[in-house]
Amino acid sequence: MTQRKRRRSSHSRKQDYPGWMWMLFGLAIGLSVAFAVYVKDRGPTPPPVTPEPASMQSPLDDNGETEAPVETADKPERRFTFYDVLPNFEVTVPDETPNVIHDDVAPQAVVEPGLYILQAGSFSTPADADRRRAQLALQGIDSHIQRVKVNERNYYRVNIGPTDDLDELNLWRSQLRVAKIDVLRIRLSDE
Repeated sequence: MTQRKRRRSSHSRKQDYPGWMWMLFGLAIGLSVAFAVYVKDRGPTPPPVTPEPASMQSPLDDNGETEAPVETADKPERRFTFYDVLPNFEVTVPDETPNVIHDDVAPQAVVEPGLYILQAGSFSTPADADRRRAQLALQGIDSHIQRVKVNERNYYRVNIGPTDDLDELNLWRSQLRVAKIDVLRIRLSDE
């Protein structure tokens, strides 16, 4: 047994430091190198380069060539030319107001005899024309739909009449005015 103890004691003398100690030593060296690199690269950072907006860029490609800087005499560059052009298009407004005759302020009754039709609308779809015809029926006015073709498109006109009775014509116009339905008076012929 004494021989075994001697062998073990000679083996432990050769190993001076345990393994975990070597691991801590390597970790310390690695951290110190990383810290040195961090401190070296930590200098002042330049401001980030922002690209020029597309609206400010030239539409022509300059193939990466740069021009020599042109010095200006402290005068800001104008991007718009309408400041120069606008004064040439000055419009003078007269001080007088024009004489306007308001004939439609108070609608007047039709007094000229003849054969008349009232058009209560012209629509591109038959459904809209039917809707207007129903509105007229609620007012007690009989109407009909006329299909016409203008420039290869179909239109549906809602017509009232024809009538040669001026009293009936004026009554229809007043009823439609109260119902806020605009009409177009069409004179077909003299009587």
